[in-house]
Amino acid sequence: MRIQLSEHFTYSKLLRFTFPSIVMMIFTSIYSVVDGLFVSNFVGKTPFAALNLVYPVIMILGTLGFMVGTGGSAIVAKTMGEGKPELANQYFSLLVAASAVGGAVISLAGVLLARPISLALGAEGEMLEYCVLYARIILAANPFFILQNVFQSFFVSAERPKLGLLVMVGAGLTNIVLDALLVAVFRFGLAGAAAATAVSQAVGGLAPVVYFLRRNSSLLRLVRPRFDGRVLLRTCANGSSELMSNISGSLVNILYNFQLIRLAGEDGVAAYGAIMYVSFIFAAVFIGYSIGSAPVVSYHYGAGHGGELHSLLVKSLLLTAGAGVAMAAAGAAVSGPLARLFVGYDRELCLLTVRGFRLYALSYLLCGFSIFGSAFFTALNNGLASAAISFLRTLVFQCASVLLLPLLLDVDGIWLAISVAEALALAVTAALLAANRRVYKY
Repeated sequence: MRIQLSEHFTYSKLLRFTFPSIVMMIFTSIYSVVDGLFVSNFVGKTPFAALNLVYPVIMILGTLGFMVGTGGSAIVAKTMGEGKPELANQYFSLLVAASAVGGAVISLAGVLLARPISLALGAEGEMLEYCVLYARIILAANPFFILQNVFQSFFVSAERPKLGLLVMVGAGLTNIVLDALLVAVFRFGLAGAAAATAVSQAVGGLAPVVYFLRRNSSLLRLVRPRFDGRVLLRTCANGSSELMSNISGSLVNILYNFQLIRLAGEDGVAAYGAIMYVSFIFAAVFIGYSIGSAPVVSYHYGAGHGGELHSLLVKSLLLTAGAGVAMAAAGAAVSGPLARLFVGYDRELCLLTVRGFRLYALSYLLCGFSIFGSAFFTALNNGLASAAISFLRTLVFQCASVLLLPLLLDVDGIWLAISVAEALALAVTAALLAANRRVYKY
């Protein structure tokens, strides 16, 4: 039976409703994980390090989709909660069209600037050529990646999270199969890994367009869009936290790489890459839950149901705490096998990766609270509070930590920097939730 946004959500119902979004985000994370796994084991350490060096920039150029998806779905869900389904479809269609156009422009700029960007990141010689090759192929598919991220949020607003999950499973399996064929069987190297990801992103971006263009039984459908500058501005403002979070996270990754090159050389970049691949999957649980629960929050906010907002907030914080403990323990337990899976061919690199991941895993105890807190305020159409959490968490606190802690703890300071930043972000999130509790009546 389909769960509706207007229902009262028990723990069971909340988990069932958000589960497809969680799995959807995990499959999204698999894109880079699969590429890294095949490249590291079948192409080599230098191409693997090059992929890790340029990937944060690729993510920055795809952040438009996260901003429009989260910011726009909050507006659309709130509009549906106000009893205006036709207007919700207009907003939805406008945001999808704007994302496609914006994605095409960003894609062209990224392809043209791939070499100077790689040079600015510090790539030289063979690594430079690998960076340019991978970036150009991936960025050619950037419009599809942006649309895929937009639809992840709108599938939930349309009360079709399971269909969104099926689309992402299809895209993820496409990536895995093509990586196996192009990299492991036909030996097309780094270009094959990039092509596999590009094709899978096309699947994830175009399949939802086909669905929403046709008559369907969901709450949303693509219609002829009408330009509305106010809606676009509200979407950008409301989704600015997710934009800032992704851009800041990528900038911080670049800073991590600079520090690791200085302190541990190419091995440090490779170790960080392996840790981040696993971290993407762990963080995807929190991000997926936030995406899945946000339209429910927006709907009840639009409908004026303060009691439901309180119930959703309390349940979400308790679920986040339990998941954080479980993932921190799991991260420490599987650090060895996962390090061997990615870099087992190099003993010193493997040992560095194991130690780094065990220290990095402490951050899972805390990161879920700020991820959910930022998404909660986005769902309440409070882009300022959401952006403050994201900006401080992903940029200010992490940059300060990764610059200062290595002065005291050397390479270990880099692995522990994320936990210090998450602790500071948790304090900010708690303060904002307390300060706004009477405004939104949660």
